Amino acid sequence: MKTETTESFSGWAVLELMGHRRLGGHVTEATISGKGFLRIDVPGPDKSTVATQYYSPDSVYCLTPTTEETALAVALMAQPAPVQRWELPALDAAPGTPPGRDGYVDPDYAADDDPESDDDGRPF
Repeated sequence: MKTETTESFSGWAVLELMGHRRLGGHVTEATISGKGFLRIDVPGPDKSTVATQYYSPDSVYCLTPTTEETALAVALMAQPAPVQRWELPALDAAPGTPPGRDGYVDPDYAADDDPESDDDGRPF
């Protein structure tokens, strides 16, 4: 009779994924919808978590437990982002929307409380 031993992992590590992706951070095990995943919390320069990602163990090429210092160094070389700006379609702002982070400025939006301050001659 064979006895199976299960060991739970939680610690600093370098996580290498198929597709040549390498991340450093704090890795723990997680269960989502009854399936096992590896959770990695990737720290930024100030050691706060900049990203949390979950990976199926089937996508892992290698998991190397290491020191916090080494995991932080690897994390700073590859900061994951959930999406890149070029992946998102351009969105037109609705009229009256204040300027957004994308630099769009609606010509009908007045930043101050005086609705007659627009230079276009219209009262509002």
